[in-house]
Amino acid sequence: MTSNRFAAVAALALVFTVVFEARKPLAQDAKNQYPNMAPVEEYLMADRNAEIALARTAAPESISRDATVLILGKRGYETAVEGKNGFVCVVERGWMSPSDAPEFWNPKIRGPICFNPQAVRSVLPITYKRTAMALAGRTKAEIIESNKAAFAKGELPPLEVGAMSYMMSKEAYLTDKGDHNVAHLMFYTPVEGAAWGADLPKSPVMLIAQFKGAEPINVMIVPVGRWSDGTAAPVM
Repeated sequence: MTSNRFAAVAALALVFTVVFEARKPLAQDAKNQYPNMAPVEEYLMADRNAEIALARTAAPESISRDATVLILGKRGYETAVEGKNGFVCVVERGWMSPSDAPEFWNPKIRGPICFNPQAVRSVLPITYKRTAMALAGRTKAEIIESNKAAFAKGELPPLEVGAMSYMMSKEAYLTDKGDHNVAHLMFYTPVEGAAWGADLPKSPVMLIAQFKGAEPINVMIVPVGRWSDGTAAPVM
């Protein structure tokens, strides 16, 4: 995967996740800028309704309007809106990035994402666990190792077939590097990227290392040509 591709789809992913590896000088600057977690208040959004609205921008209205919406509080994610279609929309923070992401602790990151029901049951618990540990003041290394151990012990659910999510928000803030993310879908799978044709010349599928070293999940990104509001989005 090229460094430019990595930088273009920063995350969370946040995912966060979802960030692409930046060029070395920029990555070093970011690493120096965010060596540790900032005060908790910097990760929170003061306007509850604004966070709900931002979370819903992750997917087309036909999906997000009936989804459950979570917002981040000082103790973790709270249900702000009860949904009825099985989807869950949330704004993820930088600690959902890959473990080696230089902006793991960037308090400005806001990654709207909507999980489908399969991902709600088997991927969203990772978000809950990482978030709880971050808000409890645990280090990046502790968060990654704890999740790795939790999977090994069966404390986190196994990945469900068909788990995917929408990240189609033009309002996301996923990196300080100046590039916006591309509108994309994320597919979670234990299968290696080669089986999807990921990262091959002219292939629209990209493999990212959001859960590298922590959770046994590969994430395939497929860019789409429209933002969630239907307007045209750049396609890599």
